Amino acid sequence: MQFFKDLSLSAFTAGFVAVLVGFTSSVAIVFQAAQAFQATPAQTTSWMWALGLGMGLCSLVPSLILRMPVMVAWSTPGAAVLATAGLAGGFSMAEAIGAFMVSAVLITLCGVTGWFERIMNRIPMEIAAGLLAGVLARFGIQAFTAAQTALPLVLLMLGTYLLGRRLLPRYAVVLTLAVGIAWVALRGQMAWSAVQFSLAVPVWTTPQFSLSALVSLAIPLFVVTMASQNLPGVAVIRASGYPLPVSRLLTLTGLSTLVLAPFGAFALNFSAITAAMCMGPEAHEDRARRYTAAVSCGAIYVVIGIFGAVITGLLTAFPKELIAAIAGLALLGTIGNGLATALREEGHREAALITFLVTLSGVVVAGVGSAFWGVVAGSLALFVQQYGRTRAPRG
Repeated sequence: MQFFKDLSLSAFTAGFVAVLVGFTSSVAIVFQAAQAFQATPAQTTSWMWALGLGMGLCSLVPSLILRMPVMVAWSTPGAAVLATAGLAGGFSMAEAIGAFMVSAVLITLCGVTGWFERIMNRIPMEIAAGLLAGVLARFGIQAFTAAQTALPLVLLMLGTYLLGRRLLPRYAVVLTLAVGIAWVALRGQMAWSAVQFSLAVPVWTTPQFSLSALVSLAIPLFVVTMASQNLPGVAVIRASGYPLPVSRLLTLTGLSTLVLAPFGAFALNFSAITAAMCMGPEAHEDRARRYTAAVSCGAIYVVIGIFGAVITGLLTAFPKELIAAIAGLALLGTIGNGLATALREEGHREAALITFLVTLSGVVVAGVGSAFWGVVAGSLALFVQQYGRTRAPRG
C-alpha cells in the first residue's frame, strides 16, 4: 500500500504530537461541557467515543483519498460556549443533542452552498498568513512561559530541538519529544493514576428541540465554530498551499456531526493548530507525503474513541509543561513561515500585522474569538489603505 511507503517516523510523530496537543489542551473543557448537561459517566465516555471516531475518520479517510493532509478536530470554543450556556440555562442532555444537530445542519448548508469558501477565497494570502501566525504564536509563547514552573525540562527540550535541527532536522521534534518524556518519566512526574482500563460504549440520547436551546446553544455553537475554528482552519490550508476542496470537506464535517450528535459529538470542524503541525515541513520534507501525518493523527483519534478512558488517561498523564513546550517548538517553523508571508508585500504589510496582533491578543467580543476579529480588523485596514487605488481614472 502506498501509504506505508510514504509513511515516515517524523510524519507519525507529527500526527502523535498533534493528537497530544489538541487533546490534552482542551479535553477538560469538553468534560465540563458534558457535565453542564448533567451527563452520566457513561454519556461522558460516549462523547469521547463519538468525537474520537468523528475526528479520526474525517481526518483519515479524506487524507488517504486526496493524498493531502486533512485535519478535523472538535470545536474547543464551542465546548466553552456549551459549558457556560449549559450551566446558565439548565438545559437537559436531550435539548443539548437537539442543538448540536441544528448547528450541524447549518454548517452543512454552509458547505453545500459554498458561500463560506467564496468568502475565504477573497481574503488576501497576507491576511490569512497573519491570522495563522497570530493563532500559532500564542503556543510559541507558552512554550517558553512553561519555563517558569519547569525550567530544566524546557531548557532540555529546547537544547535537544536546536541540536536536532542542526544534526537531524527531520527528526528534531521526534528527539525533543522523546527526551522530554524520558525526563518526566525518570523524575516520576507522569500522572499514571489517571489511566483507567475500559472500552468506550456509545450511548444514544434522543434529541429534543426547543426554541430556548436553539437561541442559547445551537446558534452560538454554530457562530463560534465557523468564526473561531473553521475560519483559521481554512487559513492554515491556504497558507500551506494545499488545494483542498473546502466546501466538500465542510459538508463532510457537518454531516458527520449530524450523524454522531446523538452520541455526543457536539461540533466537528477544521483544525488550525494541529493542522499546522501536520502540514508543515516538520512532518515531512516532501509536501506530497505529509498526508501520512494527518492519516496517523486520524488513526490515533479512532483508537482514542474506541478505548475511551484508557487513552484519555494516558494522554492526560503528561505534565502540562511538556505539552506546552513540544507544541511551541513543533510550531516554530510554521510561525516563522507565516510571519514571512504576512510581511512580504509592503502594500499589505500593515493590514497583515494588524491581523496578527489582534489575533494574538486573544480578545473575545460577543462570544466570538480573536481569529475572527483579526480578519475583520485586517480586512478593514486593507480596505481603508487600498480601496480605489487600482481603479482607472475617470475620463
